[in-house]
Amino acid sequence: MECFVLGSGTAVPHPRRGSAGHLLRHGGCTLLIDAGLGTLQKLAVLGVSLAAPDAVAFTHLHLDHTAELAPLLFSLKNAGIGRSKALTLLGAPGFRDFYERLRRTYGSWVEAGDYPLRVEEISARPLSLGSLVLTAVPVVHTPHSVAYRVEDPGTGKVAAFSGDTDVCEGLVAAARDADLAVFECSFPNERKAEGHLTPREAGEIASLARVKRLVLTHFYPECEGADILGQCRETYAGEIILAEDLLRVRV
Repeated sequence: MECFVLGSGTAVPHPRRGSAGHLLRHGGCTLLIDAGLGTLQKLAVLGVSLAAPDAVAFTHLHLDHTAELAPLLFSLKNAGIGRSKALTLLGAPGFRDFYERLRRTYGSWVEAGDYPLRVEEISARPLSLGSLVLTAVPVVHTPHSVAYRVEDPGTGKVAAFSGDTDVCEGLVAAARDADLAVFECSFPNERKAEGHLTPREAGEIASLARVKRLVLTHFYPECEGADILGQCRETYAGEIILAEDLLRVRV
């Protein structure tokens, strides 16, 4: 598997960081996890056509994770993109209503063009997406928040994505024995905010889950100048990577 961080920041504008978004590719399957502001432009930088993604899986419905869903669907109206294969949009229960509200606002501009569009709500049951298996696990942030566990059955490799979350058993379960875990790390230890992880907490969960490599992302400006790596090292002894936009990691 190949993972790209498309956005390592939040809704707060930052000169180097876009809002949350990740790209995962393996065996002909292309999966987007979240699509915050800046996601589409980063795909263009990587040379990834909007005809490529098989699915977009949303961890929750906050704007810094969903802001470019409507622009994505609007862009696919452009015949030059040449999309013909189905696109699946995924989210926790409540996601269909979210899409329907977008459709009532934008009408045909966010409806399917020359490709099938599937809007699905994902539960605890694993879902096959080409060569990958995706499992959603509820986490503590909003009533519609999930973390994702992505597995390659052929090799047994696992990548986990926290979305936004506070400390919870759900995240430990989603990241259990993962080869790569991408965890939010919104604020330094001394600025703990409810519904988000600090570096120490992210490291603690990674240790409990026996994660092999940990990527920290979703940095608010308060993280600038803080020793995020050192704070995480207090509770996690494995490899730690501090995300930047367009970071590429092989799983």
